[in-house]
Amino acid sequence: MLKYALLGFLNYRSLSGYDLKGIIDTSTRHFWHADLSQIYKTLKALESDGLIASVVEANDDRPDRRVYTITDSGRADLQQWLSTPLDEMTPLKETLLLKVFFSAETDPVRVLAMLHRQRDLHQRALERYRGQTLADIEQNAALTGAAPIHAVFWDATRRAGELYEEMYIRWLDETIERIEQLIR
Repeated sequence: MLKYALLGFLNYRSLSGYDLKGIIDTSTRHFWHADLSQIYKTLKALESDGLIASVVEANDDRPDRRVYTITDSGRADLQQWLSTPLDEMTPLKETLLLKVFFSAETDPVRVLAMLHRQRDLHQRALERYRGQTLADIEQNAALTGAAPIHAVFWDATRRAGELYEEMYIRWLDETIERIEQLIR
């Protein structure tokens, strides 16, 4: 799926791998993230497949940088992917849920400490989502060269993150309460 995240951003404008990493970190990170090494590996494969092309831009005062541009084949592949309906849900992989599932024989105080720590992390994430305004998203869209309509869709994914964090905090609060009742 990183392939389509990269093609999606390159569909707005030409970018370097480093630029792509920065944009991902400020936009899709809450639901789709990548390490810089993954990005460069995927860019190499996309170029090999003819979905993007690159040029090296020489810089006098900084290292040269490779800038990538989506090709017509890349645009067609991206549009095909976007047009293909999703007929099933994406399986969830959640480390905390796996740990909780097997924690019955673990010291409940340790489990509670882990859950409280996770609650703090999710509360911070919720505050970040709530702190990001539509104006912030519109500005980020403008920086990538995206049309203003894209900000509406980007904000929809921010809202999904906000609702997810609200749900997760609620679940953590209920689970903490249940475990605290066990040890009273």
